[in-house]
Amino acid sequence: MILIPLIIVISFATWLLLKDIKQAESSKIEKTPKMQFSPKSVSPGSQSQYYIRLSMNQDGRFHLETTVKVKNASKDSWDNLVFYFIPNMFTKKNSPQLEQPSTDQFVKVAIDGAKVDFKLDKDTLNIPLARKLDSNKEITVDFVYDFTLPEKGYRFTKNNGNFYLAQFYPMVTTYRNHQWNKEEYKTHGETYHTAFSDFKVTYDIPNEYTLVSTSENDKYPSENKGSFEVKKVKEIFMAILKQPIVTEKKEGHVNIRVFGNEEDKNLIKEISETASDALSFFEKNIGSYSFKQLDIVLNQMGMEYPGIVTAGSIQNLTQVNPDSLKYMVVHEIAHQWFYAVVSNDPYNEAWLDEGFADFAGKLYYFSKSKHDNPFESIPINDLDLPVNMPLNKYSSNSSSYFYGKSEVMLWKFFEKRGGIKEAEKFLKNYYDFYKYKEVNTQEFVRFTKYYFNLKSNSVFNEWLLLKDS
Repeated sequence: MILIPLIIVISFATWLLLKDIKQAESSKIEKTPKMQFSPKSVSPGSQSQYYIRLSMNQDGRFHLETTVKVKNASKDSWDNLVFYFIPNMFTKKNSPQLEQPSTDQFVKVAIDGAKVDFKLDKDTLNIPLARKLDSNKEITVDFVYDFTLPEKGYRFTKNNGNFYLAQFYPMVTTYRNHQWNKEEYKTHGETYHTAFSDFKVTYDIPNEYTLVSTSENDKYPSENKGSFEVKKVKEIFMAILKQPIVTEKKEGHVNIRVFGNEEDKNLIKEISETASDALSFFEKNIGSYSFKQLDIVLNQMGMEYPGIVTAGSIQNLTQVNPDSLKYMVVHEIAHQWFYAVVSNDPYNEAWLDEGFADFAGKLYYFSKSKHDNPFESIPINDLDLPVNMPLNKYSSNSSSYFYGKSEVMLWKFFEKRGGIKEAEKFLKNYYDFYKYKEVNTQEFVRFTKYYFNLKSNSVFNEWLLLKDS
């Protein structure tokens, strides 16, 4: 008979203990950065919507009619508009070294229906405005133009009968510090920076080709006439391919497609497996992938675009070996989180996407090996500059800073504060706070200091140039 009261006492004590634990856990949750921290994103200064109508003939000549609605999201009044027009960098005038350069010709540029003058100098397309565009006001710009793609171009190129349309349309620049944020074009690094925008695209291509694009609704083979819409992306990419070999694999909610040539058949399957595994890791440890399809196009320079990546070579040099190709694919997939969703200015602070993508990729390989530290073999002893300077402040070894030094310093930071598990937890929180926002180094430091309750900038001074350090 005495057992019953004893059981009741034990049960009550257990309930009290569980209640205390639950309250303690609740208290911890309430103190996470999510509950207390307010992110401060960088304003793009401009907002835009694109309507692109593209047609291609049998000779590989493209005709485009592009309408861009541009909104002044700054506090200034504008007396001109500035666009990137990167195809112009591969014409005979700007790339005399190319045996087969591109051609481009503007038929018309109009504002609110009225034809206007413009100036195209290298990749800078400048349109003076007859009347100033005040803050929060919109303007509509129409472009009618033709172009051909170069052989051995830089991302915007044609190769083996395939056409790769990167940065092929007039792209609205960001606006900050009372001026258009337009920098000089370079072939090392990304020199263009755009805001999140919405796109509507129609296309008409020859029958023997298929379209692969940023759209998550592409089918293989594609229709030769069609349309797609994409919202909240920094840019769009389109590949027009002739008889590719394709492998498809489902990973959770995502359809992964890998495109290559006949000789890549066995490698394509390996790339598909690697991509599936890496995507699963990133979704688990960073956040959900933003599309229901991910396309990987081989035999091109390694490069990231929303919903689609290319891989095969570095700087248009010889094709990398299979292991390096797999690593390249993992890195470009990581950019779907750091660049495609968490944005930054790649000219002025490339480390925030390149460094984070490489760091995330190394964490993936760390999780596979369990033993080998992938950061130990990266040489940074001779890299005495900060990692967050503009491209033009470095010599030819800028990549060593954006990729190498930044990821090593990130690891050294996390190694002392919980290691790999804390690094993954941090990335998840960081991504969650800054989805579809632009981050700069100052904001990264502000968030990190709050997250780890740091009182000074001293831990960053060895590798970051800070305004308030």
